[in-house]
Amino acid sequence: METFLDIALIITSIGLIASVVLQSKGAGLGGLTGGDTGGVFSARRGIERTLFWVTIILSVVFFLLVIVTVILVG
Repeated sequence: METFLDIALIITSIGLIASVVLQSKGAGLGGLTGGDTGGVFSARRGIERTLFWVTIILSVVFFLLVIVTVILVG
């Protein structure tokens, strides 16, 4: 059981790191290539909105996995 939780934590943390890195400060995915929106805030649409929700879900899953691991191993 501990091995499963460890593998799940590793996979979740890699996914969480990737989703956070892909989110650029208000510039959208265009910020990865050097594009700039001029600093004007715009609503999240399309892939940015999906990436935002994926990040939230992965962080909740990561938190729950850590709590379960601490309780079982503790």
